Order: sequence, then C-alpha cells, then structure tokens
Amino acid sequence: MKEHMRKFFVHFELYIGSVFLSVTTVLVLINVFTRYFLKFTYHWTEEIAVGAFVWVIFLGFANAYKTKGLIGVEVLTNLVKEKYKPVVLMLTSAIVTVLSGTMLYLSFLYFMGSTKITAALEFSYKYIYISIVFSFALITIYSIYFLVQSIRKVFLKRDVKLDIGDPEDQGVDE
Repeated sequence: MKEHMRKFFVHFELYIGSVFLSVTTVLVLINVFTRYFLKFTYHWTEEIAVGAFVWVIFLGFANAYKTKGLIGVEVLTNLVKEKYKPVVLMLTSAIVTVLSGTMLYLSFLYFMGSTKITAALEFSYKYIYISIVFSFALITIYSIYFLVQSIRKVFLKRDVKLDIGDPEDQGVDE
C-alpha cells in the first residue's frame, strides 16, 4: 500500500489528469450520442467537458516539464558540448524558475479578478482558471528543484540526478 501511495504522489498529475480526461471523454460521447440519436443535447456537458479538458492540458504541461518532455528545453541542452551541459541546465532552470514564477503570479491575479460565469450552469470560471495557477505553481516548484540540483552539480562537481522520480532515487551519487 505504501508503494502505491508513493507512486501516486510522484505521478499525481497524470492520475488527476486521467480523471479529468475520462470526464471529458464520457461527457463528449454522451453529448454526441444524444445529439445524433436522440435529437437533443445537454448544454451543460460542453461546459464541464471544456473545463475538464483545460485541467488535462495544464496538468499535462506540468508533468511534461517535470519529466523533461518539453522539446524546446531539451533541444537547447543537447546543442552544447557535454562539458557545458550542467551550466546550460543551470541557466535554463533559472530562466524557467523566473518565468514560471512570473506566470504563477500573473495567473493568480487573473484568477482572483475573474467574475465570469458559465452560461448553462452559471459556475464561476475560477474553477477552470485555478488549473493555470496550480500548473504554474507545480512548474515553479519543479524548476526550483532542478535549479538547486544543477547548482549542486556545477559547484559541488558531483553527479546529481536531475530527474524527479521515485523518492529513493533522488540525491547525490558519490
């Protein structure tokens, strides 16, 4: 049981995103079925499906950064010689930390200032916008982790694992 909980917390964005993706899929299928076979539609399903899909996108974005799945950052680090990679990783981590921290702040302001509601259900868009804040909070945390690890690698000259994975796999390899 402990191993399952550890795995959940390491990959929680994927599990939560899977739930939102399932909700999106089921609601879209229901809406397609009722529209084409029963000749009516539930208007509220579109609002929930879009909101759930936004959550999928931003949780996936955070996970892609965490697992180094964003191609732009990887291409940049692969262009330099092996000798300079730790420094480039440190610089890119610092830049991403600043950018994601700024986006976290701006998305929080946007979230707090939102007064818009959905048409059918009259729910606040804040339920959707909080996904942006949550995503950039995660990316900021991950980028700080990568920055600290890359600083350790550059200045302490130790081989540090820069991947976020299972907790027992983290640390410094001597």
